[in-house]
Amino acid sequence: MPFGEYQNEIYLRGLSGDHVALPVDWREREDAAHAAMTPGAHGYVGGSAGAELTAANNVAAFDRWRIVPRFLRDVSERDPSTEVLGIPLTAPVALAPIGVLEIVHPEAERAVARACAATGTAMVLSSAASNTMEDVAADLGDAPGLFQLYWPKSRDIAASFVSRAERAGYRAILVTLDTTILAWRPRDLQTAYLPFLEGKGVANYFSDPAFRDLLGASPEDDPQGAILTWVGQFSNPALTWDDLAFLREHTGLPILLKGVLHPDDARRAVDVGMDGVVVSNHGGRQVDGAIAAVDALPGVVEAVAGAVPVLMDSGVRTGSDVIKAVALGAAAVLLGRPYVHGLALGGEDGVVEVVRSLLAELDLTMALSGHRALDTLTAEILAPAPG
Repeated sequence: MPFGEYQNEIYLRGLSGDHVALPVDWREREDAAHAAMTPGAHGYVGGSAGAELTAANNVAAFDRWRIVPRFLRDVSERDPSTEVLGIPLTAPVALAPIGVLEIVHPEAERAVARACAATGTAMVLSSAASNTMEDVAADLGDAPGLFQLYWPKSRDIAASFVSRAERAGYRAILVTLDTTILAWRPRDLQTAYLPFLEGKGVANYFSDPAFRDLLGASPEDDPQGAILTWVGQFSNPALTWDDLAFLREHTGLPILLKGVLHPDDARRAVDVGMDGVVVSNHGGRQVDGAIAAVDALPGVVEAVAGAVPVLMDSGVRTGSDVIKAVALGAAAVLLGRPYVHGLALGGEDGVVEVVRSLLAELDLTMALSGHRALDTLTAEILAPAPG
């Protein structure tokens, strides 16, 4: 059944008074989710680096491109499915890695995983998850899982993480490049809120044998000591390109570099044998005033010249955004904050509703702009916004 049929389901259910549980407009949904969160969680999820210019520009940058519809084409059947590094995707959309989700819902990443299983959507799990990678993998079922690595100071922990991910059935490793230290985030600083210091978002670390080897006592017996060890391990600004060879030695999974914004970094990723790149500025959470991800996308796509797939995140809010990103060369996009808003408002069901809504809008916009499949979504279908 086409994803767009979800709108007919909504209308038909409405005849009996059964309306969708969440606001349909993403801006209203965001506002409702923020209102439902604690002040600390609101600042953590909604906030970004500095004056939050990058976060705002990520969203605004999509409006600098306009879709040019074409008509009188048979679009009665559409197929938005694709494959990235051998990983089948029902649409060019996966859920981005976002950590410490217990601050918005007690079931955290496990609820997200079940929503992915229900919708057939891929999920990228954060190293900083509130649930272990093994538990999340069990809830994913047949939906593809990928694992995002925050590279710690200890190489033993890094090797253990990727080995665990491979054994648990994850299909690729995404190494985040842009968070070797935390940025200046005024909202979090105003409330002195860093949930990891409360023992949240550290499940993968506390369950890891290499991490536990660093402790004088177990996290169960001395949680504060384990938290302080985590603090000493999480930030690793000494990472260089030379370290990537170590990771390659410890996993047979495809490795993608997440946070690439400059064409030279994309070319170097190819040169050192990486399997893909993710154009991302971490949703604006790391460098204030940075280039918008979708603005960086065409240059990165040109730089890799088809040698590896290019994914992107940061600023994706609608099905039209997905179409624009694909037209500019993205093999797929990672959806971030919108699904967290769904999780905050409705748990697993809220994430399902957000995902189904986005995929429905993607499908309908493909049809209404004259496209049956992703291969015709090229730069020629876009025009720059006037002025």
